[in-house]
Amino acid sequence: MSKLTQAWSQSSTPRAHIWAEVPDEQWNDWRWQLSHRVNELEVLEAFINLTDEEIEGICADNKFRLDITPYFASLIDPDDPLCPVRQQVIPRGKERQAFESMIPDSLAEDRHSPVPGLVHRYPDRVLMLITTQCASYCRYCTRSRMVGDATATFSKTEFELQLDYLRRTPQVRDVLLSGGDPLTIAPRMLDYLLNELRNIEHIEIIRLGSRVPVFLPQRVTDELCETLSKYHPVWLNIHVNHPQEITPELYRACDKLSRAGIPLGNQSVLLAGINDSVHIQRELVHQLVQLRVRPYYLYQCDLVPGAGHFRTTISKGIEIIEGLRGHTSGFAVPTFVVDAPGGGGKIPVSPQYLISQSPGKVVLRNFEGYITTYTEAVDYDPEAIKAWEAKFQKRPEPGQGGVLDLLQGEKLAIKPQGFDTTHRRNGVEHRLNQDKAKWRPYHRVNGK
Repeated sequence: MSKLTQAWSQSSTPRAHIWAEVPDEQWNDWRWQLSHRVNELEVLEAFINLTDEEIEGICADNKFRLDITPYFASLIDPDDPLCPVRQQVIPRGKERQAFESMIPDSLAEDRHSPVPGLVHRYPDRVLMLITTQCASYCRYCTRSRMVGDATATFSKTEFELQLDYLRRTPQVRDVLLSGGDPLTIAPRMLDYLLNELRNIEHIEIIRLGSRVPVFLPQRVTDELCETLSKYHPVWLNIHVNHPQEITPELYRACDKLSRAGIPLGNQSVLLAGINDSVHIQRELVHQLVQLRVRPYYLYQCDLVPGAGHFRTTISKGIEIIEGLRGHTSGFAVPTFVVDAPGGGGKIPVSPQYLISQSPGKVVLRNFEGYITTYTEAVDYDPEAIKAWEAKFQKRPEPGQGGVLDLLQGEKLAIKPQGFDTTHRRNGVEHRLNQDKAKWRPYHRVNGK
């Protein structure tokens, strides 16, 4: 055990003074944490020296929901407005400012929903939204258009519609439960949904995306781990943005999940003034892998209302990956992605390591700027695998082959919508095309 993990296993996070007298039995009860979340100005002022802009944000009408668990609120530096934890959960007046290209549903999830709450964007996997509730609320939330609304959560009827769609869609092999936060729903309902999913023969993988281990580590009980472990393979991605969020409580929660056989990954969002630094990101990934959590994605901040002041340039994300690749373990380097506005899905963006290529030669560079030539095989036969390849089923993904269809000769081109119509320019059909009988014999004579 490393010195850091040993320290995590034996200590606890200091509480904010207003909760100093709460008995440990209550403090460590996840239901107590949820029922005592902070959402009022008077309570926040009791332990945080709020700025005028924060007061403006907290008091704003129609703001995105404010709720913070006492545990997570205790990580806030009460005297530093730039505290990275504080900025993520305390509203500020600037979050109500519009910005160019702002879109409430920036990922077009609603347009890719065959039934309410189910997003089928990729060929073989779906996103299953099962709640609008979270333990605490991130100010940059991608789904702020729906998350936090207690009156608009999903019903049992809608769950049945989602499950029915999955039962009759055999191409789906991977289901991601999200929301809101799937670990905030009633334990019996979570068990029910996992059981129903596992009984669908073609579903191979069940994943959960949750910030509960970060906002509410008390929720990761032995009972929860036992429930999840009944339905393996189950994977869990957590959401840590800054080393200050990594605490003894998070360590113990991740340790329980790992011992229950649940592989853990982390998804971060690149946030201006919070983690847009190579040095902060390197420390974050180093601490994550000590928790046995593999850095998975680093997201460019989405174009949702309220997130304008959190956004960085994409070049900053590329710079961060440049500062990680080669400077730390390969499995500690996340993939930097832009979730394409309009529903294009996740697009990986990386530094350019391929400098040039010609037949038989590829010129590459490494993280130090070392440039080398790789000589490709001259006797490689890509057709040799075909006999064995035929033994493996080609998954039914009509219409979503994309660039792979081009590489494998399935298509000659991918055309934007309306491409052919546009390039006809409303032209008049050529006279030779009007009587095809005249030119078809010609082609046959020429062997075409």
